[in-house]
Amino acid sequence: MRIPLFLLVLFAPAFATAEAFQRPIPQPQTAQAELSYLIASVLLLCALAAVQWLISRR
Repeated sequence: MRIPLFLLVLFAPAFATAEAFQRPIPQPQTAQAELSYLIASVLLLCALAAVQWLISRR
């Protein structure tokens, strides 16, 4: 039991090394992302109009 434990302790730093940080590269905006942004913007405007309509009724 001591030999496998000794090998594990001996080789553990080799398994635990981390790779260097690589800075993420920004991706270009796709047509689907623009479409989803348009839909979200229209829904937000509709929600704001609904809130305004509910408040003005009071």
